[in-house]
Amino acid sequence: MLFMVLPLLALVYLSWHIWVMLPVAKVWRLLVIVLGVGSFLLMFLNFGRRFDSLPLPVAQACYEISTSSIFILMYLVIVFLVLDLGRLVHLVPRSWLCQNGWSAAAIVVLIFGIFLYGNLHYKNKVRVELDLQTDKPLPRDYKVVMMSDLHIGYHNPRKELARWVDLVNAEQPDFILIAGDIIDGSMRPLLEERMAEEFHRLKAPVYACLGNHEYYSGCPEAQQFYRGAGIRLLIDSTAVVDSAIVIIGRDDRTNRRRKPLTSALSNEVPSGTVRGAFTIVLDHQPYDLDRTEKAGIDFQLSGHTHRGQVWPISWITDHVYECSWGPYQRGATRYYVSSGIGLWGGKFRIGTQSEYVVATLHSSSK
Repeated sequence: MLFMVLPLLALVYLSWHIWVMLPVAKVWRLLVIVLGVGSFLLMFLNFGRRFDSLPLPVAQACYEISTSSIFILMYLVIVFLVLDLGRLVHLVPRSWLCQNGWSAAAIVVLIFGIFLYGNLHYKNKVRVELDLQTDKPLPRDYKVVMMSDLHIGYHNPRKELARWVDLVNAEQPDFILIAGDIIDGSMRPLLEERMAEEFHRLKAPVYACLGNHEYYSGCPEAQQFYRGAGIRLLIDSTAVVDSAIVIIGRDDRTNRRRKPLTSALSNEVPSGTVRGAFTIVLDHQPYDLDRTEKAGIDFQLSGHTHRGQVWPISWITDHVYECSWGPYQRGATRYYVSSGIGLWGGKFRIGTQSEYVVATLHSSSK
């Protein structure tokens, strides 16, 4: 409800300011407002999967316009709030906000510059190094590439996915971990562009868990895509690497009936696994970190938060989650919450980063 009401109030607030500020004929002011409101309302067609019936390039453009409008709307509100507060304390002349083309042009340039930076920053994928030293016995050192939140679909097409696959292959990892939300929403662009073929280019085994967006796209369809892509999907189940590393993939908490972590760990570990194996949990949403600690897990990889994607939403995620981004530790359990290599919606990173993690797992007992 809040998600619906706040944007509508923001649209009314901005429409009034645009009407008052632009020094042009009424028909042009009305056109600017209609285009802005229309761009935002396109988002609801996306939620209703109405884009799936459009030609792929048109659907991609509609997706970009509609989801980008949310962030542009937020930053315009911030700009006008600052100006209104400045006017109340007599720092901003009233003339700046009324029939002033120079003010309008300055705001357009400012917003364009912010989002140009945000787009270029998103395209830069940050390589994060992580050292995972353990006192548990390992037969050798392991190099692991970790990712989350690819959100492949209309806005992250096959060409972008291919670039990420090249980045991962360049690391020559022993195995790859993906903490959910590989799929953005609609399965249509994944199937039409045959994106599963890109995952087959990965030169190491891939283990993944579900995210909430796999539920939005439809779990049966998502699981079928995973199988076709050669990804080993772990849903409250485990996989073992060299009898020394146990990987536990959680079902997403969207499914309120998912198994407890202790159940997945105790019932699903294959025979032959060495005692005291290094345990890794893939859990898309970083809630209830204390439960992972109590279960005696060595390391957990999560995603989901995007760390808000753009400032100041990052302030909100930092408040909501015990850890919304980066490395963290509770007792002997270590965590990494990734801000994601991809993102949802408009391709902007402002105050956050798109990243992939390259971890070295080694034993201190060697």
